[in-house]
Amino acid sequence: MQIDPNLDLEAEINRLRKEMNAVILAHYYQEDEIQDIADFVGDSLDLSRKAANTDADVIVFCGVKFMAEVAKILSPQKQVLLPDLKAGCSLEDSCPPDQFAKFRSDNPDHIALTYINCSADIKALSDVIVTSSNAEAIINQIPEDQKIIFAPDKYLGGYLSRKTGRDMLLWQGTCIVHEQFSEKELVKLKTRHPQAKIIAHPECPENLLAHADHIGSTSSLLRFTDENLAEEFIVLTEPGILHQMKKKNPHKKFYDVGGTKGGCEHCNACPYMKLNTLEKLYLCMINRAPEIHVDEKTRKKAVQSLDKMLQMSSAVVSSI
Repeated sequence: MQIDPNLDLEAEINRLRKEMNAVILAHYYQEDEIQDIADFVGDSLDLSRKAANTDADVIVFCGVKFMAEVAKILSPQKQVLLPDLKAGCSLEDSCPPDQFAKFRSDNPDHIALTYINCSADIKALSDVIVTSSNAEAIINQIPEDQKIIFAPDKYLGGYLSRKTGRDMLLWQGTCIVHEQFSEKELVKLKTRHPQAKIIAHPECPENLLAHADHIGSTSSLLRFTDENLAEEFIVLTEPGILHQMKKKNPHKKFYDVGGTKGGCEHCNACPYMKLNTLEKLYLCMINRAPEIHVDEKTRKKAVQSLDKMLQMSSAVVSSI
């Protein structure tokens, strides 16, 4: 479908949002213009939970497929749309369900803690889903004699092993964004901006995390830049988050770290996240497609692992 170049996309998306009774969600890694038109901007699970608590009939998730699946798992009665069905995830791709099922059967004495960046099928094969925000607290609630599989991100799993002292069996998946940051480029930036705080997502390799002043989820990184008194920050995560950082603190400076090739601007932008555009957002609302479906058997099993995470997270909050 051709879009009239004179069409006011923002006005049309707002019109469709009202007509469809839709809520538009945008992950922090989306393009600036998509973040600015969304009803909610945030981390994947937080967005899905907020959408579930609205009276919207339609959820339009500007993110990647596994995020839209979580929205469908939590809101099965709502229609869930994704602007581009090809918006996948390298972590999801690194953990095929058949291979993970065999991995679990080969290690029957282990429970599976699985990072939320995975498919609905993997969630259904897991015992507890975790996020980068709550994983450490959840691991600390598991008896020390209980063996643990952590999937799919080996770098996040390694970071959590070091933090908790637990020797977990790690699935060898990685995020193409976080594993390609260049330590050389990071050191160059720190040399040019010695007062800057280095902040990093725990999906980064250990050699990069060793330089960080603060390690945390995307929302944690955003909060740190807002609350810390520093005026400059070097950011080791997908550069889409810089938009919200700059909006909250326009007087502060934020530096994106180059990739292993060096010399490129935003070369660590997630190619999957960037598949979503304002034009595709408009078209998916007009066509009510692509639509996300999760079969009920898989959904029910995935809900159990998500509910276990929420239960264990609540236990931590109530004990504080």
